[in-house]
Amino acid sequence: MRDHTRSQRRRFDDDDATFVKRNTPQYLPAPDAEEDTGWSSWDAPGVQHGPEPIPDWVITELAARDTDLGVLKTGKEADVHLVERAVPDTDRRVLLAAKRYRAAEHRLFHRDAGYLEGRRVRASRVNRAMEGRTSFGREMIAGQWAQAEFAALAGLWELGVAVPYPVQLLGTELMLEFIGEPDGTGAPRLAQVRADRDALEHLWAQLVDALRVLARSGLAHGDLSPYNLLVDGERLVLIDLPQIVDVVINPNGREFLARDVRNVARWFVGKGLEIDPDPLIAELVHDAGLRIP
Repeated sequence: MRDHTRSQRRRFDDDDATFVKRNTPQYLPAPDAEEDTGWSSWDAPGVQHGPEPIPDWVITELAARDTDLGVLKTGKEADVHLVERAVPDTDRRVLLAAKRYRAAEHRLFHRDAGYLEGRRVRASRVNRAMEGRTSFGREMIAGQWAQAEFAALAGLWELGVAVPYPVQLLGTELMLEFIGEPDGTGAPRLAQVRADRDALEHLWAQLVDALRVLARSGLAHGDLSPYNLLVDGERLVLIDLPQIVDVVINPNGREFLARDVRNVARWFVGKGLEIDPDPLIAELVHDAGLRIP
């Protein structure tokens, strides 16, 4: 695993999602994976890159090729693929997680209306299409989810929050740092972890620190649960942020913030930690600059 010293909802798409389990093949192989290789999209027209300084492990060489190794996770709104980006005839290679939001004809976030409050675009025609859920409007919403997650990850990365580094965004495909082992074994989700009390307390402390940073930036994860937190060794990593909420602009911001805390606190309490979520919620509401009722 790489050194991350600074560089550094239930589930995302909970319904009918397929996750690769431990002690099974690390990912579902893609058909004809060896043939599914092409030039890296790093320099493709319209691509957005992650924040600088770009970590050394990110491959930016134009000679690099991307190979789809298979599916890490499927869901109603997006599939996550394991991709190897490598420079031929060198030892330069890296595994990436390619999150691909589904096309317009597929179902999008089933509760997207609440998350999209406060997210408007300048063109009134686009807003009307999004509100009416036309084919064009659904495509625009899908683009908003990808763009929102990319922007959230970039901003949190720069603030020092433990999130996957957002390598690039191209259309509705988001390339992320793969959190896991070199053989393609992904880091377990918090929900899968069995830990002693000291380890649980350490994980909870990391989560509280991350939530404080988000709140002071006026943000809430929006759908936090033990299924969108990874445990990478002793490090807790936040993932799945397309629905990130501006708690100041969104009229339901306080509720999203409180739900995030209660969802994860419930899991820690179930593991034996004595946690009262209410004082933390009050602290975060204050840090976010929200009026306390």
